Amino acid sequence: MYSNKENVNILTSLLVAHRVRHAVVCPGSRNAPIVHNLNECPDVECHAVTDERSAGFYALGMALALESPVAVCITSGTALLNLAPAVAEACYRHVPLVVISADRPQRWIDQLDGQTLSQPDALGCFVRSSVSLPEIADGSSDAEEQRWHCNRLVNEALLDMRFRDPAPVHINVPISEPLFCFSVEALPQERKIVRRFSYGDDFGVEEVMVRSFLNARKPMIVIGQTRSDFVYDEDWREVMTTLSEHFVVLAERLCNYSTDTVHFDEVLFRVGDDARYQPDAVVYVGDTLVSKRLKQFLRKTEGLNVYRLSADGSVKDTFLHLAEITVCHPEHALAMIASLAEQSAADSSFRAVWKQSLGLADAHAGEYEAPYSQMAAVKCFERYFNGGFVHYANSSAIRLANIYSGHFVYCNRGVNGIEGSLSTAAGFSVVKAERVYCVIGDLSFFYDQNALWNQNLRGNLRILLLNNGKGGIFNMLRGLEQSPARDRMVAGLHHTTAEGICMQNNVDYLKASNMEEMEQGIRTLVQAESTRPMLLEVFTDAEQDEQTLRRYYRQLPPLV
Repeated sequence: MYSNKENVNILTSLLVAHRVRHAVVCPGSRNAPIVHNLNECPDVECHAVTDERSAGFYALGMALALESPVAVCITSGTALLNLAPAVAEACYRHVPLVVISADRPQRWIDQLDGQTLSQPDALGCFVRSSVSLPEIADGSSDAEEQRWHCNRLVNEALLDMRFRDPAPVHINVPISEPLFCFSVEALPQERKIVRRFSYGDDFGVEEVMVRSFLNARKPMIVIGQTRSDFVYDEDWREVMTTLSEHFVVLAERLCNYSTDTVHFDEVLFRVGDDARYQPDAVVYVGDTLVSKRLKQFLRKTEGLNVYRLSADGSVKDTFLHLAEITVCHPEHALAMIASLAEQSAADSSFRAVWKQSLGLADAHAGEYEAPYSQMAAVKCFERYFNGGFVHYANSSAIRLANIYSGHFVYCNRGVNGIEGSLSTAAGFSVVKAERVYCVIGDLSFFYDQNALWNQNLRGNLRILLLNNGKGGIFNMLRGLEQSPARDRMVAGLHHTTAEGICMQNNVDYLKASNMEEMEQGIRTLVQAESTRPMLLEVFTDAEQDEQTLRRYYRQLPPLV
C-alpha cells in the first residue's frame, strides 16, 4: 500500500518511469510518506543513511559506480542544506542526482513553526532544475490541472537531469498533515515525457516521426511564432506544399514558414466538441500562439499525443498532452516529415473536413463587409500594403492581423505585454531602409508614446493608431460587462488623442473619423513620401468595434 498523498505518488511513479532504481533515504517524519513509497516500490532499492551530509556523498558514490541517477531523500528544514557539498560536487562532476526534499505547506513557511525555512531554490546554481510540487486538493475544481502541473514538473526535472551533460536536480515536496496514511493500493500510471536528440543524423527525428506521427490516423501540424530571419525559398515552398497536401497544417501570421491555412480560429468557433476535427497526434513547432480557441480545443482532446520539435529541448506543454520532445532543427524535421509523407497512415477524411472548413472560413474573411471600425481599418491597410515590414501590437491588433494579413507579421508575443510595441517597431525602423509599419491600439500607443521622443527616427516609420477610447478587447470578455468598473478602471476609458504627441515629436499627423477619411489616410500612410515619421489616427467607437467582430464570427458559414 502506498501513501495517500497524490504528489508523492506521482513522484514515485515517474522516478520508476525515468529509471531511477536506487535511493538513499534519511530519517524524518515529514519525508516519511516519500520514504515509505520508495521502500514499498519493488523497482527502487532503498539505502538508509542517518547523516544527511554523508547521505549526499553516498548517493554520489552510487551514481558514479552505477553510471545512472540516484535519488537522495531528506526531511524538511536544515536537512536540505546539509546536502549542498555533495550536490556541488555532483554539479562540477556532471553526476545525475535527484535531491528529494520533503517540505512543510507553503502557508507555514516563515511563520515561526518548526523546520520551516524556504526550501525551493535553496541549492542555487548547483542544480540544473529546481521544482516545488503542488499539493493536490482532491475534489477541488482545479484538481486535474494540479495533477497535470505536478506531472509536468517532475518530468521536467528528471529530463533536465539527463539533458546533454548529466547534472543534479532538486524536487521539493510540500506535504500537509496527517502524514501517515498508507491506503492507496497501486501507483498511478503517469505520463512520461520523452526527450530525444538528433545530432546531425536523422535517428532521433526519424524514430519519432515514423513510429508516432506518420502512423497516426488524424495527424496535425501546429506552427507557432517563428524566427523572422528564416529564408522562405523555393525548396521550403515545396516542403510546405507537400505537408499541406498530406496533413492538417495550422499556423498564424506570426509564422514565417508561409501557409495559407490561417483562419482556423474561425473554424474552431463552429467546431465545439465535433470529434471529426480532433487530432490524435500533433507536431508542434515554434513558440506562442495567439488563438486561445486552438489551445483550449487541443487541451480538451482526449487521447492526444503532442510531439514538440525545438532546438533547445525545453519542456513546453502548451496543450497538456506533451509526449515527446525532439531536440533538432525544426525546419529539418518538417522537411523530413514531408519526404516521408507518402508513408502516412492518415485518414483522408480528417484532412478533407478541415480543408473544406478552412476554405469556407477563408472565403468568409474575404467577403465580409465590415462597417467603419477597427476591422475595416486593418482590412483596408492590408489591401493597400505594398511591401516593407509590419509590426502589430498585442490585444485586438494582432487578432485582426490573423484575419486580414496575407504575410508574416512581427509582434511582441513572447510575453504578450502591451508595453513596448511602438518602441520595438521604432527601433526596427532605425536600422532598416525599408518602410516599417506599426499597427497599434490606443492603450498600447499612449503607454509607449516615448518611443517617438527620439532623434533617430526617419520617414520610413509609419503608424496606424486604432483609437476607440479604451481597451476594446475587454468588451469581448464574457461576464466583465456586469462590473461597473469595467470601462473606467479595467478597460482604461479615455478621451486622449495623439495629435499633441505627434506635434511635440515632429511626426506627421493624419486622422480619420469615417470610412472615406480612413481610406484616404491609409493611402497616404502607405504611398506618400516623407522625411519624418507619419501617424494616422483612426477614431472608432468601441461598441461598434465589438459588434462588428461579433457579427463576423456569427455570420461564419456552418461546418461541412
